Amino acid sequence: MTQAVLELDLHGCTVFQAEAAINAALRKSGGVYRIRLIHGCHTGTALRDFIRKRYRNHPKVLRLELGLNPGQTDLVLREF
Repeated sequence: MTQAVLELDLHGCTVFQAEAAINAALRKSGGVYRIRLIHGCHTGTALRDFIRKRYRNHPKVLRLELGLNPGQTDLVLREF
């Protein structure tokens, strides 16, 4: 059984570490339709801003969903 949503907790990661983890998840995203990135928002917005800018136009990402939680960004890879 494949996992429909993959969650990555990026708390405490640098931008470089987060990018490496996200790119690895995108490479292995076979049965996943969305990657939920939990980046937090209380210690600054550098990671959130990087993710939203870098992956907004990524070829594997259909769209970004921001939702109600400001500490989370979903990369939608395909429709469920």
